Amino acid sequence: MSSFKCPFSSASVDFYAQDGAHGIVIVVPGGGYTIKSPREMKPVADVFYKNGYSVAVLDYTTGENLGLLPVKELSWAVETIKEACGHELPVLVCGFSAGAHLAGTLGVHYKDLSLCRPDALILCYPVITAGEYAHAGSFARLGSGQPAGYFSLEQYVSADTPPVFIWHTETDTEVPVQNSLLFVAKLVEKHVPVEFHLYPEGPHGLSLATKEVEQPEKNRFADAHVATWMPLCLEWIQKYIGTSKN
Repeated sequence: MSSFKCPFSSASVDFYAQDGAHGIVIVVPGGGYTIKSPREMKPVADVFYKNGYSVAVLDYTTGENLGLLPVKELSWAVETIKEACGHELPVLVCGFSAGAHLAGTLGVHYKDLSLCRPDALILCYPVITAGEYAHAGSFARLGSGQPAGYFSLEQYVSADTPPVFIWHTETDTEVPVQNSLLFVAKLVEKHVPVEFHLYPEGPHGLSLATKEVEQPEKNRFADAHVATWMPLCLEWIQKYIGTSKN
């Protein structure tokens, strides 16, 4: 394991490389920009690693009035990992909830912010919109230093947005499924490759939806059906992202 420290903040990324990797996945945990959920960190990275991917876990800045700092940290992590691997393998970002919002922010804003473009996005029950279905806490912590609606990601999807794998549950009461639906609609409109899985049941924050990451006090239990998102995602990466060079 190699650990890289961000030169402009307290962020860091732990990188687990392996020979003959299919690609590289950077895992970005959720937590409403307040915490980083451990259930969405190493357990997820371990599954990708066991399936032949080098993996990294990003420890990004959380708190108040964050502005563009977290997305700049993620861009730094993508660039650092690409350089460490000689730009030979695709680098995908797998984010959860607010971590998926962070991943999506890089995906839609990398060009206007002159940041490093990831090769694909994996968005798990993502925070997307600042509108009617917003997760208010996440947007409150980002602050108001950007133009109105800047962090409402569905408004900024373009033909240059990286390919996306996305999943959500219909009964998510913390981050309504409309977040994903709005984003997917814009991806389709802009002809961005997307695979979307909507599961009929399940609370927010299921992570892998396996026994290992159960959280009974929040009604998060293993769900074999929802857990199919990971094998579906691995199949998607292999078929649509593959091991093409950057």
